[in-house]
Amino acid sequence: MVETFACSFTATELEARSGISAVVDQLRGLGMPQARVDEVQIVLAEAVNNVVEHAYAGHAPGDVNIHCNLAADHLTIYVRDAGVPLPDHQLPSGTPQDLSGPIDTLPEGGFGWLLIRELTSDIQYERSEGHNNLQLSFEIQVTQK
Repeated sequence: MVETFACSFTATELEARSGISAVVDQLRGLGMPQARVDEVQIVLAEAVNNVVEHAYAGHAPGDVNIHCNLAADHLTIYVRDAGVPLPDHQLPSGTPQDLSGPIDTLPEGGFGWLLIRELTSDIQYERSEGHNNLQLSFEIQVTQK
């Protein structure tokens, strides 16, 4: 059996936080193990914050739509927005940052796509009909409630 749920919100920091919390609450309520929920929350926060900070940068914030399909062993999350496309219509590589220098020269950011790639089993991106479509896949074990 597949559980399906969705939410939509405006791409602002406050609305994004609420939308991510709504998804996380649903996953907990459907019996997903807490450790995996935490990982999904990290990935979703990174992906949605990229939409807020980059896709709608310099534009009025538009909508973010999240659609989830949860099966016994797999979760797929679709994130859709009408912001600007990813550079070259490609997912960033998520290359590890060089952390060998002095503390005051370490980067503040640039870890998001690395985290997303490490915590998902698959990521797909396409730009179609003026929308960014990101698919995040996770292998999981759901405990029955």
